Amino acid sequence: MPRPVDVSLQKRTIVRSIKPPMLHRIRLFGVGLLSRFAPAAAARVARRLFLTPPRYPAPDREREVLARARVGSVRVAGRRIATWSWGAGPRILLVHGWGGRGGQLGAFVEPLVGRGFSVTAFDGPAHGSSEGRTVTIPEMAEALSGVIDAVGPVRGIVAHSGGVVVSAWAIRRSLLGGFVELPAAIALVAPAADFRGYLERFMQACGLSAGARRWLERGLEARVGVTPDELDPSRFAAELPLAALVVHDRDDGEVPWTEGAAIATAWPGAELVTTHRLGHRRILRDPAVVARVTGFLEARLACDAPRADELSTVAALC
Repeated sequence: MPRPVDVSLQKRTIVRSIKPPMLHRIRLFGVGLLSRFAPAAAARVARRLFLTPPRYPAPDREREVLARARVGSVRVAGRRIATWSWGAGPRILLVHGWGGRGGQLGAFVEPLVGRGFSVTAFDGPAHGSSEGRTVTIPEMAEALSGVIDAVGPVRGIVAHSGGVVVSAWAIRRSLLGGFVELPAAIALVAPAADFRGYLERFMQACGLSAGARRWLERGLEARVGVTPDELDPSRFAAELPLAALVVHDRDDGEVPWTEGAAIATAWPGAELVTTHRLGHRRILRDPAVVARVTGFLEARLACDAPRADELSTVAALC
């Protein structure tokens, strides 16, 4: 296992996970009750709930950074995907997680643009400003690939939470399809790895009966196209030829630090940076984390993104 770099950031409180809205908890309870009498019907309702990401209002800080972007969109599998771009130069793609938005990674925009990169963010299908009600991880990966096709080659990725699964899956599918123009580096922030565990927690929260659980798993596999275990990035990280930086908080209340550590262990040459008391979302806005991720991408892509005052020197080195 890689030796973690400990970034001790002293905060007063530990960030806890966000509780599901009351209406959502009532729906989960209702599905569990239904599963006692009609397991197949309950499984169909549970599948839709499981594949429906929550949508939360964007705070002012996200709207402000998006207001400075070049706004665009691309259609992927019949759904409009909202995109935002900043700057000029080698492109960095920002990939949000389940229930997230592209603007959540807005703290990375100005530092990356200042170092000669262009940056693109997008809202995945059924997320934020994009179309759709339900979505799967492979469908989000397809949307990611569609965004890249529209905006041009991507040299680096910053992915958060479930966006790590989406990014890794998209890169793996590109490799299997013979596509060779891949990103050279990826920063994985609070990465999720245990999709099976996430499904188990959802079924437990519903209180699904054993029969409904079996129906749900079969229905999900039919819709998603793969089993939950196959989506675990730690299972195929060794196949991905990208430099990787993993940043995860010890006090993450939504995705355990052990999941990030598992990905860092499986990813050849990956570095694991451990933070404290930042939780699952504030880690995206912490200045030390933003600086660490930006420095990693700048170092790995130095020959692609020279600053104006370094053009001649970098050209000679490259």
